[in-house]
Amino acid sequence: MPSYRDEAVVLRTHKLGEADRIVTMLSREHGKVRAVAKGVRRTSSKFGARLEPFMVADVQLYEGRNLDIVQEASSLGAYGADIAADYDRYTAASAMVETADRLTDDEPAPNQYYLLVGALRSLSRGEHAARGTLDSYLLRALSLGGWAPALEVCARCGREGPHGQFLAQLGGLVCASCAPPGTPHVTAAVLALMQALVAGDWGAVDTAPERDAIAASGLVAAYVQFTMDRGLRALGQPQPPAWNRGSR
Repeated sequence: MPSYRDEAVVLRTHKLGEADRIVTMLSREHGKVRAVAKGVRRTSSKFGARLEPFMVADVQLYEGRNLDIVQEASSLGAYGADIAADYDRYTAASAMVETADRLTDDEPAPNQYYLLVGALRSLSRGEHAARGTLDSYLLRALSLGGWAPALEVCARCGREGPHGQFLAQLGGLVCASCAPPGTPHVTAAVLALMQALVAGDWGAVDTAPERDAIAASGLVAAYVQFTMDRGLRALGQPQPPAWNRGSR
């Protein structure tokens, strides 16, 4: 069976035996890959730290029957330590890789790969608030997957907006005629912020009032939960452990 090389971002890892790990990665050209990294839990491992969650690496893999084998790994983006050192960044990054894990399979998804790598890089550098980075990533990742929320027309009848009500179960904004009783209202400022999150308009995102950012984040969370059938586990997880390259 052949070897192959690709760029990949590590989504999650699981212990295997005494010293190995199963590493789940989103690669640029091969989609989601699950591979065994032998000996990486030993302190003498040459590339164990390069295969931690949120890291981006150039990997060479041997194609196996059930799981591939990591043969080499060189760092392309060492984002893990900076992310894990901050609770908000860690929570956001965990939600991002969980989303990427759910949205991708073994088919090539280069746009999802580049979107995730860019979001993790920005998060590690603290370029924007962690919440805004996460919300933008979630909306854009879902849009790439074919589940873009309706933010300019009614999700049910297609009538041009602006509309003032948002219902995740119907796919986004709905007009007054289509909105069921009790549909939450959304202000023009919150709607504009959600559009900025999708477009990556960071000038608008970074200057949005806190109350609008909180409201938009709630709508994003509701839309993600409905679209993906359940909420993100990462958003309810505890404080991250200290980053330790030698941890077993």
